[in-house]
Amino acid sequence: MSPKTAQELALPVGVTLDRFIMASQSSYPYATGELSQLLRDIALAGKIISREINRAGLVDIAGGNGTENVQGENQQKLDIVANIRFIRALKNGGEVCAILSEEDEDIIHTGNDHGKYVVAMDPLDGSSNIDVNVSIGTIFSIYRRVTPVNGPASTKDFLQGGRKQVAAGYILYGSSTMLVYSTGEGVNGFTYDHSLGEFILSHKHISSPSEGKIYSVNEGHYNGYPSFVQNYITFCKDNGYSARYIGSLVGDFHRNLLKGGIYLYPSTVKDPKGKLRLLYECYPLAFIAEKSGGKASDGFGPVLDIIPTSFHQRSPLYVGSGSMVDQVVKA
Repeated sequence: MSPKTAQELALPVGVTLDRFIMASQSSYPYATGELSQLLRDIALAGKIISREINRAGLVDIAGGNGTENVQGENQQKLDIVANIRFIRALKNGGEVCAILSEEDEDIIHTGNDHGKYVVAMDPLDGSSNIDVNVSIGTIFSIYRRVTPVNGPASTKDFLQGGRKQVAAGYILYGSSTMLVYSTGEGVNGFTYDHSLGEFILSHKHISSPSEGKIYSVNEGHYNGYPSFVQNYITFCKDNGYSARYIGSLVGDFHRNLLKGGIYLYPSTVKDPKGKLRLLYECYPLAFIAEKSGGKASDGFGPVLDIIPTSFHQRSPLYVGSGSMVDQVVKA
């Protein structure tokens, strides 16, 4: 065996998230760094949650907590932990004046009234999968506030509509931890290297395939779905598509983003307005889908065009490869 060269012995680590953010910021001469710092704060919270998830069974933070959130859903212990960690990171970072969380009914004021941004988030989506070691995630959406700086944020800061997002993304906690986000110019993914404590650029300029052969839907509710959804599911079966659904929105969305596919969460007879939350689930994933070349619809039009009326508003969601979304809403 021949000796290795110096280059082979010391291969490059790759581009860290911090370096990527700094390089991206330099492309905008008027950027002042607040959004860059906010993204770092989110990444830091993601690292902490990744650690908490990996040791959940050892420190008694897995399982239910015996409480309900504002949605009337049973809270898992890690739901509460994730909510606290992200709120704390965003407060300490200083760039966010207010937060909207799935776990809280109203606006959370950070005390940083000078902050120029607000964040809407689902701190831990798919948390019912924690106990069975299935991928879960965090979803976030960032807006530049419209109320005057140095005063408290208000409802209108959060009800600007999906097209006003300045950045959005998610953190996937699975076989590896990944941060995927966009500030409007493409979508990039970073994988967490635990040995370095750094997110490393692993998926540059993610482009969602325009076609796919994967459909992700809970077919257990088939009989309650609208006829156009039933027709599309039948089409998928007749054409040999693969059904892939784990009940974790971030995990299902991420797979289809990379491989090509569609995620469907339709309205039902029981829930005619759908169940996913518009501001901190549908909007950010629709933003990522569109910025990677995909599409997102509520069955009537683009999700990002929906006018929000309340913090915890719900919506159907059909998101993924563009041609597949087009087909399901026309089926």
